[in-house]
Amino acid sequence: MNVGIVAQRDNPRAAALASEIRTHLDDEGVPTVVDETTAAHLGPDAEGVSVDAMAGRDLVVSIGGDGTFLFAARGAGTTPIMGVNLGEVGFLNAVSPDVAVETVDEVVREIREDGGADTRSMHRLQARGDGWTIPPAINEVAVLGSQRGHGQGVDLDVTVDGATYTEGHADGVLIATPTGSTAYNLSEDGPLVHPDVSGLIVTEMAGESEMPPLVVDIDSEIEVTVENSERAVVVGDGRTSEAVTPPATVTLERAEKPVRVAGPPLDFFAGLGKLD
Repeated sequence: MNVGIVAQRDNPRAAALASEIRTHLDDEGVPTVVDETTAAHLGPDAEGVSVDAMAGRDLVVSIGGDGTFLFAARGAGTTPIMGVNLGEVGFLNAVSPDVAVETVDEVVREIREDGGADTRSMHRLQARGDGWTIPPAINEVAVLGSQRGHGQGVDLDVTVDGATYTEGHADGVLIATPTGSTAYNLSEDGPLVHPDVSGLIVTEMAGESEMPPLVVDIDSEIEVTVENSERAVVVGDGRTSEAVTPPATVTLERAEKPVRVAGPPLDFFAGLGKLD
């Protein structure tokens, strides 16, 4: 049994809670590791590892906002991850800091007694092209021109399972999971989609054709072909990117392995109330 802890960078409250959880688990005989940044705040006795090493744990605890959850999930792989919400909205983090230690204790007990935690899955999105892939995204993948705005953007051809959805000039196109519908997608006038819906959302960004957003089956294959531009970029969750030279085709589809989330279920509608 081993638990990884990832705390939000430069957040004393997150570091303090990480220390509290770590001390409690140590008292319970459960070894822990923290990511390297958190270790620097906890002192010399804290074992710090790369976030990519979290995949070898039985549970990963993310403490912070949705950005911290996305960061931790990149390293967690298929290891269950539990999010403690210190952010303002927290669509990915279901646990209040007031009950964080208690909830971690419950999940650890579940793993010890049953051999694994009860989890729910969140779909991830895989983007690939000629000779490259980027890490699977939890929220969205954006295919963009090098700059946005009047006189910028790219010429795009977007197909879904081989059928054309839209073609023409736009700042870019956004493909989001239901989990990511409340993030970048929403800011681009894409629809809100409940996380239990098995679909992908395609949202054209400032397109000249003004095509409405489209929700397609989760197992659809989406292709974005970029033309007539010196450069374009593919960005996953705002964290990882791949520059492509047009003409180029980006293929997007559901990633093979979802994110496994431990702990209580998310209250989607309560989260919506925080968007006001």
